[in-house]
Amino acid sequence: MLKNEKGGILAKIILMLFLVIIIAAVAGFAWYNLSIKPVQSESEKVVVEIDYGSGISNIADKLEENGVIRNAMAFKIYCKINNRTLIKAGKYEFDKNMTIDQILSMVEQENIVDETVTITFPEGKSIKWIANIIAENTNNTENDVYELVKNEEYLDSLIEKYWFITREIKDDDIYYSLEGYLYPDTYIFADENVTVESIFEKMLDKMNSVLTPYQKEIEDSDFSVHEVLTLASVVELEAKNEEDRAGVASVFINRLDRNMALQSDVTTYYGLQLAMDERELTAQELNDNNGYNTRASSMAGEIPVGPICIVSESSIKAILNPNTTDDLYFVADKNGKVYFSETNDEHEEIIQELKDKGLWYIYD
Repeated sequence: MLKNEKGGILAKIILMLFLVIIIAAVAGFAWYNLSIKPVQSESEKVVVEIDYGSGISNIADKLEENGVIRNAMAFKIYCKINNRTLIKAGKYEFDKNMTIDQILSMVEQENIVDETVTITFPEGKSIKWIANIIAENTNNTENDVYELVKNEEYLDSLIEKYWFITREIKDDDIYYSLEGYLYPDTYIFADENVTVESIFEKMLDKMNSVLTPYQKEIEDSDFSVHEVLTLASVVELEAKNEEDRAGVASVFINRLDRNMALQSDVTTYYGLQLAMDERELTAQELNDNNGYNTRASSMAGEIPVGPICIVSESSIKAILNPNTTDDLYFVADKNGKVYFSETNDEHEEIIQELKDKGLWYIYD
């Protein structure tokens, strides 16, 4: 009798254990199925960065912390069951309504978020324009740019690093110390958090690569590299093509040789910090005495204190290799075509002809 009772008790225990296992299995299966479902039905984007060398366990924890998956343990079980281990490092934009399979497929296919920022800096633009475009495309402000170009320690580091940057950029009369030194081109940066220093470094490195082949030619010329860039910046705004630039450069050099003022309106507008198409200048403004205004009588035979815009290689070459002429004057029509002359009388005749033909630029 005792033996039968013991057998009955053992059977009951086994049955209870079996039931517990069944219940646990059902509960576990239900928990797993619930845990691998999307976090929510509504779309909600979230960017998560998977670090290089991260294991499934670390990735699962990060995804759970960012609300991309319901449960890290369930995620790891899913990966184990389905042999999903190829996790690629990078930034990914997940959606909280994605399934685990969709999440893993995105990572395996390396659908990495492209956070790069591409900025084009055209020739002829000033630091003010550069500050604006940097503020529009990155997390920097215009003031960040202005503060950097007057930072003494930063400027000194550039003078030490680059052969073409000298103490001339620190002249008190210069509006923006790096005006004309940043090379125009299209640049790609990692993301919007790029610093102004990093942006300038790329632009200065490019200027270095462009200028270095001309280093000896500059050293053998009558101008310092600062003066070359200054004259090139004026040429940049006065002429649109390579041939006209070489012609304009010839006029400027001829006038300097004769101790004449360059009389370039683009320098006058820059000195007043006005846009060229803004309005006509008054007689008082044309004679404004500043380090840029080459219309002022005090600037006879003088080069502006510094560049007025970023310059192309074409304009640099024009200053180093100008046309050989006796021209002392030039004028452009409203379409940008440039006309050259040797005397003031010829110059005035050209202007009158342009006005008669409706080719003279008239301000609105």
